Amino acid sequence: MAEIAHSDGRVELDELTEASLVASTLYNEDLAPVRVKDRNWSTYNFAALWISMAHCIPTYMIAAQLIEKGMSWRQALGTVLLGNIIVLAPILANSHAGTKYGIPFPVYARAAYGTSGANLPALMRALVACGWFGIQCWIGGEALNTFFRALWPGWATALGGPIADHLPGEWISFLLFWGLNIVIVYKGMDLLRKVENFAAPFVMVMTALLVAWAISRAHGLGTIMSREGKFHDLASFWPIFVPSLTAMIGYWATFSLNMPDFTRFGRSQREQMVGQVVALPTTMTLFAGMGVVITSATTIIYGKAIWDPVELVGKFSEPWLVAISMFTIVIATLSVNIAANVVSPANDFANAFPRHITFARGGLITGIVGILMMPWKLLASGHIFDWLIGYSGGLGSIAGVLIADYFFVRKRHLVLADLYRAEGEYRGWSWRAVVATVVGSAVAWSGIFLPSMARLYDYAWFVGFGLSSCLYFGLMRLTGRRVEVAAD
Repeated sequence: MAEIAHSDGRVELDELTEASLVASTLYNEDLAPVRVKDRNWSTYNFAALWISMAHCIPTYMIAAQLIEKGMSWRQALGTVLLGNIIVLAPILANSHAGTKYGIPFPVYARAAYGTSGANLPALMRALVACGWFGIQCWIGGEALNTFFRALWPGWATALGGPIADHLPGEWISFLLFWGLNIVIVYKGMDLLRKVENFAAPFVMVMTALLVAWAISRAHGLGTIMSREGKFHDLASFWPIFVPSLTAMIGYWATFSLNMPDFTRFGRSQREQMVGQVVALPTTMTLFAGMGVVITSATTIIYGKAIWDPVELVGKFSEPWLVAISMFTIVIATLSVNIAANVVSPANDFANAFPRHITFARGGLITGIVGILMMPWKLLASGHIFDWLIGYSGGLGSIAGVLIADYFFVRKRHLVLADLYRAEGEYRGWSWRAVVATVVGSAVAWSGIFLPSMARLYDYAWFVGFGLSSCLYFGLMRLTGRRVEVAAD
């Protein structure tokens, strides 16, 4: 008996079967299914994961762009909440296989795309994560730079003049924060779990104190909270609402794919589901709301709206207060960066070359690619919002294929050992999955190049997800096949 099915629905390999897979080119210890006895993540661990990931500067500032586009704060926060409720559905759907079989995302993708074809969705997901990793490292580096300036006022100019438009202190702070991420990756997932457990309550408490300070100093909530938006009917609101909602979904579209990287450690389906449902939409909306309240108060305190918390904290006069605040921002950025932008690409790169790339090496590759993508330029371009919409079309197409395959083609049943066998049931490439992904992505992105299709681009995630899932399911039904053999 190759598989051991437990009464709670979780499945693992017996020792003899797992031992027989060690020599496979598709197997290494980091990609191997987690033994049931080692699946120790509880409801709190999953809730803490989402809380700590939501507590980051992009979330704090996410309502800002919506308000700047003309929404009221109520409309902005409502859009954030709805987007996160919608994206929670594919996140939970793809989480199921991780908990049931103890497998990470790229191994899960082998069922739909084939053992070779799984590299397509894995590397698409990895490249997005590399970009975000670099962006978060630059943000964390800015926080460290402000922290150092608070401790040593001469830090900014101590090492000379600008290099490529940035002072040496900024580059050093960026590389220090980058290195801290890599160190934690090399220590493994258990240390990550501990970092998330600490970061979640710490950042929440510190941000709540900042809200209290802002309201106290402003003697109220400020002008943004009282200002009405410029959209007063559905006809004027809808054109800005749809792309904004798609961007909110795009914010966590990455996790709609790779949540198995974490749920593979779950103690039960119920615990991972409850932890995610309770924490994701509520924390995202609450933290974005805190950003709105604090920024609204700054219009009274400083005479202008300051959306960037690093800039805001830099205005504090007490060095100890700046230091504590910057430490909080560093912890918040560190926790989200490792969980959201390192774990998945590390597994994805390991999946491409299992015999040569471990999880730690995959994390290092992620860090190097993140630097090569020049995140300081990505941030300076001001197109992060557009980027969210754009890549959501591709990731939505992948999510559509995975969910259609797991729930409607395979009825939640996978042959666990064959996911690691080069000549097993899932061998080679599934041309059906590739076609569905390419068509879904192409149609979702068509609005970039064809003005007449611009409206489809506003719905990029929905278009990609809906089209790819229907096309994949239809192709599987028409051909009566599961996964195409590579030589077919």
